[in-house]
Amino acid sequence: MKEGQENQRERLLDIGQSLLARQGAAYVTMAAITKEAGMTPSAAHYYFKTKEQLLDALLEERILPVRAYFEGIFEGEPDDPLATMTRLVRQLVALNVEHAWFGPFWIREMISEDPVLHERVKLRLGVKRDSLVLETLRRWQREGRISAKLEPVLIFTSLVGLTVLPLAMKPKWQDDPTRSGINEEQIIQHAVALLAGGLAG
Repeated sequence: MKEGQENQRERLLDIGQSLLARQGAAYVTMAAITKEAGMTPSAAHYYFKTKEQLLDALLEERILPVRAYFEGIFEGEPDDPLATMTRLVRQLVALNVEHAWFGPFWIREMISEDPVLHERVKLRLGVKRDSLVLETLRRWQREGRISAKLEPVLIFTSLVGLTVLPLAMKPKWQDDPTRSGINEEQIIQHAVALLAGGLAG
């Protein structure tokens, strides 16, 4: 593919990525993308023949690569829950600072009833990674390293609420004098402080 064609393809992916973050997978249509790109449907068809092809490209090239932020976290310090969770918090914040679109997209997809993207992610990732994390959390409970009152299935969702949600809200807080000064390090410290108490029970 020539450089100009590659740039056009990336532009279409950029628009699709933006639509994912702003409105969700259901609104990522070829009609919406070509309209925003100012392209004819036949021109866009050269790069992606269907919405499904474009969604697959977004998954492979924009969404799934974020797995690199979480590689080795639960294997790195398998007997230190607070160190592991602190590292996970920092990586969640780093991901969403470097890729600001990802937080709004992630939150939207977590609550979306549209299975179109969820099913595609599941097919690619399977359940192996989730199983490793859950087994580690349950082992920590059996060994008395974290509170037995915690529900392992909900821990990651709680971390998203402590990190991704406030980062996604930051643009809306710019004119709020009580929140506008909150920065990434404060979000990390707040999350870790709550974790330290919550994990111990």
